[in-house]
Amino acid sequence: MPAKAMMYKFLNTFIDDLFAFTIKMPTLHRLATLRDDVIFFVYLYQAWAYKVDHTRVNEFGQGGDEEEVEEKKAGQPLKAPADAKESMDGGKVGKNGKERERERLVEKAGGAVSSGSQKGGAKRRKA
Repeated sequence: MPAKAMMYKFLNTFIDDLFAFTIKMPTLHRLATLRDDVIFFVYLYQAWAYKVDHTRVNEFGQGGDEEEVEEKKAGQPLKAPADAKESMDGGKVGKNGKERERERLVEKAGGAVSSGSQKGGAKRRKA
């Protein structure tokens, strides 16, 4: 359960305790409402006593330290190669990305095209 949702549930529990002791009800029911509070305090103690080990390997075989390195790499801006201007145009001036992609697919398929999206005549269906 996410920590935020759990905190809302425990806040609700404390509000229930407040009403349990202000409204007339059987004593056993009042004590039963305190049971949730005891569980909450046990949870807080365990969270304090047993900290999360971020270096431990999880069930997928990934360690916590590796993620930090990957996040640093993912957070860096993309760098274009030195010949980026030439590779983006592909030597053809005046064509948009869809036309270049279609021509690349046609060249790759040896002139044969199988779908409407590759031919350039694909239409969107009405929802």
